[in-house]
Amino acid sequence: MGDRDVVPTPAIGEVPVCACCTEPAVMYQPVSRHHLCREHLISDVEERVAETIRRTGQIRTGDRIAVALSGGKDSTALLLILSRLLGDRHDVSLVAVTVDEGIAGYRTETIRAAQDLTRELGVEHHVISFSALAGADLDTLLVGRETQACTVCGILRRKALMDAAGTAGATKIATGHNLDDEAQSVFMNVLRGDLPRLVRDSGAGSGDCFLPRIKPLADISEKEIASYLFVQGRFAALPECPYTRYALRAEVRSMLSSLEYRHPGTMRHLIESKEKITRYCAGAQAHGTLNRCRECGDPCSGEICQVCRLRRSLGQ
Repeated sequence: MGDRDVVPTPAIGEVPVCACCTEPAVMYQPVSRHHLCREHLISDVEERVAETIRRTGQIRTGDRIAVALSGGKDSTALLLILSRLLGDRHDVSLVAVTVDEGIAGYRTETIRAAQDLTRELGVEHHVISFSALAGADLDTLLVGRETQACTVCGILRRKALMDAAGTAGATKIATGHNLDDEAQSVFMNVLRGDLPRLVRDSGAGSGDCFLPRIKPLADISEKEIASYLFVQGRFAALPECPYTRYALRAEVRSMLSSLEYRHPGTMRHLIESKEKITRYCAGAQAHGTLNRCRECGDPCSGEICQVCRLRRSLGQ
């Protein structure tokens, strides 16, 4: 938004006004130190997503984008924004993919929200379940091993998304990972000492083995996404996954949120550090060789893929 620095940020009494006009502000961006009104918040978020897509070449002519749609706020914002940005293009298409893990008291509501949104936007929608993929829902798979919830779910979700997107004829998978998510992942990989995962680029793909993943919301904070939906009357109070309490990410999220509040820009600096490390390691064999799983034939880094190892541990 080129006019942002033209208009100063005055105040009407105690109410701050938008940096781009004289309308009352609905949000303050600590890093840029700008207040934004409803309309300029919406346009700012959408323009920054468009710039991320353009700058990184995430979407190209002929792409069919499978949007990973959980029904939560991030994926809802992602599908809304992409449908607006790509609505007039006939060389790109969208399809939504929802994974039903089978979590009692949680997934039913979010799937309903995903179905309502795709129906409203006229976007093709596919739902794939853990039961169909692994023979049981997540709740059943986790009996006695609840602390492994995120590991088990992550492995099966990646497989489910890949299979459903491939069936739908997609060329890429778009996920709703935002700035906070990306910073949390960087910090978690540092804490684990996992350099290969730290520098891995899922958007690059691996030849014809994997569908590339794109993250159009990677420059948008969680707070901005929530505000973007709220001012449009689209912020729904949906339940939180009951397994979140077992996740390292929950602790990292709380820690980084506190640091970001006291030191604006912390999360962005973490991501920039990761990008520098990735460039430094570009010539190294950080990713290892790519093989085919000897049990299912899927691409993997070892002899057996994570999904097949998981199935073994579950006695399947």
